[in-house]
Amino acid sequence: MSTRVVITGGAGFLGSLLARRLLASPIALDGARPADVDELVLLDLVAPPADLAADERVRPVSGGLEAAVAELGEASAVFHLAGVVSGAAEADFDLGMHTNLDGTRALLEYARRHRVPPVLVFSSSLAVFGSDPALGPIGVVDDDTLPRPQSSYGVQKFIGEQLVADYTRKGFVRGRSVRLMTVSVRPGRPNAAASGFLSGIIREPLAGRRAVCPVPPDTPIALSSPRRTLDGILRAAEAGETAWGSRTAMNLPALTTTPREMAAALDRVAGSGTSELIDWAEDATAGSIVGSWPAEFRTPRAHGLGLAAETSFDDIVRAYLTDNPGARS
Repeated sequence: MSTRVVITGGAGFLGSLLARRLLASPIALDGARPADVDELVLLDLVAPPADLAADERVRPVSGGLEAAVAELGEASAVFHLAGVVSGAAEADFDLGMHTNLDGTRALLEYARRHRVPPVLVFSSSLAVFGSDPALGPIGVVDDDTLPRPQSSYGVQKFIGEQLVADYTRKGFVRGRSVRLMTVSVRPGRPNAAASGFLSGIIREPLAGRRAVCPVPPDTPIALSSPRRTLDGILRAAEAGETAWGSRTAMNLPALTTTPREMAAALDRVAGSGTSELIDWAEDATAGSIVGSWPAEFRTPRAHGLGLAAETSFDDIVRAYLTDNPGARS
């Protein structure tokens, strides 16, 4: 039987990494035997990178989710990575609701029409957690902590989790929601994510450019490297139903650090003084969003599936330089 996979947001950073991994190695969906991907559909508003577009197994589909789902055809697995990021969803409520909520519902309805329910991995976010002003700081988050999102983006992601869980309960999909930590370091141009500076304060100084950190230097942050984030997304698709367990979203492991510690790691890896290109200029909007997110996670469920956080931000910087050889000026 052929293995056909759909990635929404397939031309983006994580989508492209996932596509390359799927094309390079077999995947064992829902505990089944590993199988090569015969066709990979990449849905996005923009074209995929040239190396992916050149692969004969790749079929790009351009457009928004609601309009494009009719072109996707049936799939063995669907990875839903597309969405409006945190800062943009907060700045434009209607755009966030249309893309993050209506788009997710349209994708679930597409999956529901399959003859065999596909594995569907939904990328949620740590933004479903927040410090409720009436309750105070959230503290350490574990697998059973109640989400209390404090941004439109967090609310939209939490609703998406619940939709995936209910469509799974009804037998329409084999859904797996994973809550991603802030991913650092991302290459390329800055995006509108409230947490985007956590890549920028490393990426830009390495390239000889100035960067701004809009939160206090000692703000606690939960991070994951691109490699470990990708491991979590793939493990969600591969775990059998019993191993996966609850329909509730799973928190991925996190490295807890601060911008000050990140800057020190940058200097250790890239050379003393590299972090002098960081401007420490607080911004109330970014600070209110990022500051409401938890920074410490206990993730026994993810650990039970063989997942673990990076142990050092120094290692994340080194991995970024290895994976992006042209990143340093």
